Amino acid sequence: MEQIYTIPVNEAFEASAADHALGCPFCAIYNKLEENELDLILGASMMEPDIRIRTNEEGFCRTHYDMMFVRKNRLGMALTLESHLDQLRKEISGNPAKSSKRIDKLECSCYVCNRIAFHFEHMVGTAVLLWNTDEEFPAKLKSQPYFCLPHYKKLLQYGQGRLPRKKIAAFMDDVEGVELSYFDELREDVSWFCKKFDYRYDDEPWYNSKDAVERAFKFLRSDLHKGDKPKKN
Repeated sequence: MEQIYTIPVNEAFEASAADHALGCPFCAIYNKLEENELDLILGASMMEPDIRIRTNEEGFCRTHYDMMFVRKNRLGMALTLESHLDQLRKEISGNPAKSSKRIDKLECSCYVCNRIAFHFEHMVGTAVLLWNTDEEFPAKLKSQPYFCLPHYKKLLQYGQGRLPRKKIAAFMDDVEGVELSYFDELREDVSWFCKKFDYRYDDEPWYNSKDAVERAFKFLRSDLHKGDKPKKN
């Protein structure tokens, strides 16, 4: 288990345990990885020949094109696009079947997504291994506000695949305890939010339901790509 992964996993879990408003720790990890990769690709990595080969081949998804665009490095983007377009022009002419396959591949590929995925998978695996080897980590896990459903699924999968069989049930109990507690709370908050639009509940307080819809989005589909806002110069 590499120190490069244990530190950010511990930091994210400690932060979310201390402030439940931060939400799923894996969403925070993903967003941090994304910020780092965007900084690199528009900075020091941009002109490295081996990186340029990969960006020419993999391209970027629309989300990451947009996130790079608002970072105010249009020249850097243009240089990357110039090289990418030059290569694509050669690859999508003269053979319709070959061109179609190349475009299919490009539509499913993104340099930044691929880089994030590589590190993120290690982060999830590290969290499972920390639960198994670090006596302090199970308490951190049980102190989380929740795991969004996509990352909850990954955590369950890694637990089943990485832990000794005799420890899987205990791990599942810890993870499920966090998840179902928040799940039930969220369902109640969404239901109360709905009731507040009934005149019979006008005089009742909102309790914790005012942001229930937004929280449900984050729980069901993750809370990613939080850095796609223009930065101040």
